[in-house]
Amino acid sequence: MLAGRLTPDEGGEVPILNVSYKPQKISPKSTVQTLSGGELQRVALALCLGKPADVYLIDEPSAYLDSEQRLMAARVMKRFILHAKKTAFVVEHDFIMATYLADRVIVFDGVPSKNTVANSPQTLLAGMNKFLSQLEITFRRDPNNYRPRINKLNSIKDVEQKKSGNYFFLDD
Repeated sequence: MLAGRLTPDEGGEVPILNVSYKPQKISPKSTVQTLSGGELQRVALALCLGKPADVYLIDEPSAYLDSEQRLMAARVMKRFILHAKKTAFVVEHDFIMATYLADRVIVFDGVPSKNTVANSPQTLLAGMNKFLSQLEITFRRDPNNYRPRINKLNSIKDVEQKKSGNYFFLDD
């Protein structure tokens, strides 16, 4: 809707904004057709962030990127958005990249594609705790590389975190 490709289901107007969104694909006729998937993804991110906009819409920026490239892309995107004082809506399913990139999250409740409700934006910690509590999964930070790690189901740490309501930690 923000990109002007869809209309709202019910009433309500979408504000007129200058929006840049990450292209979902690059035309095969372009000169970049020999690039790998990861290279194309980096080009698409550069094209999106290279356009002046009020809002950036970025869908799955981690697609085709290896783990180190994902972390670098997250750092670059976050630095750009903060420096430019802009807003970005990022849909990301890679847990590590999402936690590196986000400062606020929107958790969806309900049945996907049938009856879904978007909650208000929350801090990363509150949103991740809400999301992970629905899945009954707890995370800890690896003490060596600080990356999120899933706790083993019913482990001492898992049970302890569930009792305290802390399914996710930013710092240990």
